[in-house]
Amino acid sequence: MLNMRNRKRTTERGKTPAHIMLRAAREVKLNNKSIRGAGTDYDIPERTLRRFLQKVTDEELYGTNELPTTAVGYIKNRQVFSDDQEKQLEEYILKTADVYFGLSPKQIRTFAYEWAVSLKIKFPDSWNTNKCAGQDWFTYFIKRHAGLSIRTPEATSLARASGFNKHSVGNFFKNLKTVLHRLQIGPQDIYNMDETGVTTVQKPDRIVARRGFKQVGRITSQERGTLVTLAIAVNAIGNSIPPYFIFPRVNFREHMLSGAPPGSAGAANQSGWMKKEHFLHWCQHFVKHTGCSKERPVLLLLDNHDSHLSIDSLDYLKENGVTVLSFPPHCSHKLQPLDRSVKKKKICKYSMRWLDNQSSRV
Repeated sequence: MLNMRNRKRTTERGKTPAHIMLRAAREVKLNNKSIRGAGTDYDIPERTLRRFLQKVTDEELYGTNELPTTAVGYIKNRQVFSDDQEKQLEEYILKTADVYFGLSPKQIRTFAYEWAVSLKIKFPDSWNTNKCAGQDWFTYFIKRHAGLSIRTPEATSLARASGFNKHSVGNFFKNLKTVLHRLQIGPQDIYNMDETGVTTVQKPDRIVARRGFKQVGRITSQERGTLVTLAIAVNAIGNSIPPYFIFPRVNFREHMLSGAPPGSAGAANQSGWMKKEHFLHWCQHFVKHTGCSKERPVLLLLDNHDSHLSIDSLDYLKENGVTVLSFPPHCSHKLQPLDRSVKKKKICKYSMRWLDNQSSRV
């Protein structure tokens, strides 16, 4: 049975190097050689050279570059993207790995599909059905780019134990130093974003009660609560933007933000967790309240969650002057400022504030 992912080439058609094609074209255009004669000298079929001459530009013919930008040969099987587009995709994948956003094969296939849709290029119908690129496309893509390789990840428990190490932390601060040097920004333009789950049932703090009783109660909203995701962003001098809420509901309604801080925004889905489409909405919320732009860039530090990886969100942030840097995997418990110092105190104050506000209503 033929294995399409390991199919061996049976002909040499379409394999003439690009620089040879350009040399032959220059012989024809600059030295007035016949197409057939130049094709014979360079071992290129006459029709192939004729097609190339119709596509090559005068800038390439009269320029000094040895490699043309004009496509040469056949588009590879299941390539979909042009060579330049695949090069951009390869650079993006390597860049995400450098800043601890390393993509899995499934994530790359999903990313490729979203990018193909945004570029409005032709791709197989199965991509639309599965909302991701095919396995065969991914296999050939990896083969075409020697700089990429698939690594087998460590078990999660081991990764958590060894994730916070000198090498990972050192690379993070090296990237941070590079970005700060390039952007030349102050602490007011360095933001940390984090998400936390806030329950509608508050855990009461300890109280002083009558001795001798085994069970002591205090009023909460109910005995079992609903988890709401809260996304917050704070800069290095302590200023924050209004919070962003994600409610575990099918549809979002404005009344859900009743009593929320001024400027708050929100969304809803069945799980109540951040998803890609909500992260784009949060990005718009962030840009609106920070006033950032390419003339006034900011740095955004956040965790490397899957929900933070989407073409639309990353393009939107880039267009508005936001540089994103991710914390290394499994290191947020040590490096994430909001995890280390803010989140626990915020939840405690939220719980006590709710209990105090509700006591007069009972």
